[in-house]
Amino acid sequence: MIKAGPAVSNKAAKAMRQTLRRWAVHDKSEKSIEDLARMFNPVVQGWINYFASFYKAALYPTLRHVDWYLALWAARKYKKLHRHLRRARHWLARVARSLPRLFAHWKFVQPTAG
Repeated sequence: MIKAGPAVSNKAAKAMRQTLRRWAVHDKSEKSIEDLARMFNPVVQGWINYFASFYKAALYPTLRHVDWYLALWAARKYKKLHRHLRRARHWLARVARSLPRLFAHWKFVQPTAG
């Protein structure tokens, strides 16, 4: 049996997801993606610094949750993506490929269109 080392607990991951919900990223359609990156990168980078030092892979689902909220934001901001969440996720993946350092978590988890 393989024993996992210290990692982000379920309780901590839940607290991070609740923080994401409180930010209400999807309601900030007046902001640009650069504004969102400036607002949220310090906190997300802090999560990465604290929790990823031992077991990065345990943090990946929570970081993908950040991308989910960014896709919701894009779907509300851009008329072309409205009511097309898959299209919004494709758009976000293209942004991540062209600007891979825009969000702190993109160096670990790149958004996918899946």
